[in-house]
Amino acid sequence: MEVIEVAAGIIAHEGRYLIARRKAGVHLGGFWEFPGGKREAGETLEECLRRELWEELNIRIGTPTPFQIVRHEYPEKVVELHFFWCRIETGTAVALDCAEVRWVYPNEMAAFEFPQADQPVIAALREKKVSFR
Repeated sequence: MEVIEVAAGIIAHEGRYLIARRKAGVHLGGFWEFPGGKREAGETLEECLRRELWEELNIRIGTPTPFQIVRHEYPEKVVELHFFWCRIETGTAVALDCAEVRWVYPNEMAAFEFPQADQPVIAALREKKVSFR
């Protein structure tokens, strides 16, 4: 089965994290996620994350720091999510290629429907086992 590599950004600001809602009609449409997207041929994961955050949210980030890799098997495909800590250098997050964006505290994330693959990261943020300065 094909493995799809995805880069996702964990972007923190004053204790809250940026999440984005997927547009209706796409795989996992309506679910919330950490913003990012599929790696294109010839791209590094860091280049992918920079491109996706610019296209989807109109933000430019500094150097992403690898955090966690989560591999998840859906019935129709396998997704390998590469999560990176990152900071916004320029721009303000706006929903350009997603339905909506929000800044939420880790303890609020349970109120949002996330894909199963994001759960290990959400658990780590809620348990305060990780931090990024």
